[in-house]
Amino acid sequence: MADKNRSQWNLCRFIETLTYFEVIPFLNWVQQLIQGRPQDNQPRTDGENNMGVILVAGATGGVGKRVVRKLRERGEKVRALVRDIDKARSILGDDVDLVVADITKPETLTPMVMGNIQAVICCTAVRVQPVEGDTADRAKYYQGVKFYQPEIVGDTPENVEYQGIKNLVTAAANYLPATNEKLIFDFTHPSTELKNIWGALDDVVMGGVSASNIQLVENSALFAGNVSTANSGGFASVRTRNFEPPFNLSGYEGVELRVKGDGQRYKIFLRTETKWDGLGYSYSFDTVENTWINIRVPFAELVPVFRAKIVQDAPPIDSSKVSSFQLMLSKFEYDGALNPKFSAGGFALQLEFIKAYGGANTPKFVLVSSAGVTRPGRPGINLDEEPPAVRLNDQLGGILTWKLKGEDSLRASGIPYTIIRPCALTEEPGSKALIFEQGDNIRGKISREDVAELCVQALQQKRCNVTFEVKEGTNVAEVVDWQQLFVNLESDR
Repeated sequence: MADKNRSQWNLCRFIETLTYFEVIPFLNWVQQLIQGRPQDNQPRTDGENNMGVILVAGATGGVGKRVVRKLRERGEKVRALVRDIDKARSILGDDVDLVVADITKPETLTPMVMGNIQAVICCTAVRVQPVEGDTADRAKYYQGVKFYQPEIVGDTPENVEYQGIKNLVTAAANYLPATNEKLIFDFTHPSTELKNIWGALDDVVMGGVSASNIQLVENSALFAGNVSTANSGGFASVRTRNFEPPFNLSGYEGVELRVKGDGQRYKIFLRTETKWDGLGYSYSFDTVENTWINIRVPFAELVPVFRAKIVQDAPPIDSSKVSSFQLMLSKFEYDGALNPKFSAGGFALQLEFIKAYGGANTPKFVLVSSAGVTRPGRPGINLDEEPPAVRLNDQLGGILTWKLKGEDSLRASGIPYTIIRPCALTEEPGSKALIFEQGDNIRGKISREDVAELCVQALQQKRCNVTFEVKEGTNVAEVVDWQQLFVNLESDR
């Protein structure tokens, strides 16, 4: 390094890089000791948890609060849409992402509420209570089996069950990704979490002097800096920390980037190993100066490389365990060949998103409705045999009629959906065998706990645009074959 013809190498940057990516545990232990931050308290970088959020509407209700809990137990990133934030804190806790909005007021469904959503689970409903009143915790209403003489309090069924659902569906249609896509990084909605995932990894680790960084600016990420070929260097890059657990992108064809570059050729790397200096799967892509373009990176076309040399006997990438991502500008392509569009000096690459594409169709909107919505006014119905909501539909402001219109607004939206029509809801523990039917004829009951689990499971099924009724059976279900339950459902016409 003392050669006068060599540029000044920066030891501090070298150590900072190794520390950021936790390459040498001792360095991280020293840093944590100095900063008074024990290692056990380091935040996990969870692959699935950094994808788009699941928006839960009606999050403080009997089903909604259970949906929030179950999603979080699975490591999903949840955003709870609530009207009263203090009440929501008391029900959901202080560590849940809460947004204040009202589905009956479309102007409240802002980008802050709807941005970066991956899916919606809607559990909203009008407030029904016994005519003679109820306790603060709605103990009478939540008994569920015995239906007291009911009345609607607060907003009307038309506003909530129809217009509110329609408002939410309309807003969601502008933000939800395509059904066969999965959002990985959304740089148009910056966050501290997103910023802390990415760090610079330049040729300083090999004695070079290139320097880069990544910043969240103008609703995008900016990967920029200066790349130099001095000291036998010639690359600048930014890389994510390792994700634990990794991203599971199995079932997708590849990843897609939306970028605006400077005309140079860049690379993206995906890694399935957590090693600092291990095998990477690379893809080179050209940019158009000062123009936004979409780049698709098929998993089948990724090149396995180690230190810019192709590893001929490496297996194809295992897309079920992508542990890190990296973006690079390098003077080299592979095996010593030069990058034909490389230019030393300043560079800039902006990104709006990275997402997986080509996946199976799965629902993006799950709506909890009610069994009986088609029965008011149906010829041949014996009202004496029907649940109270059917018998008292007119007295309750047409509650089931408006629920059906809310369903129809979702069906007409073009959003891939699942509509769940539970029978009478109870506060029982659940875990009973579930019975699915279509045609809106069954009667029975079902635990709110089981309905919440059903909402979560519906998002994972490769069945879209289905409507069904559900009740519990008599036997406890030791294991639920969710795929088998859904596979026999017929799609809505």
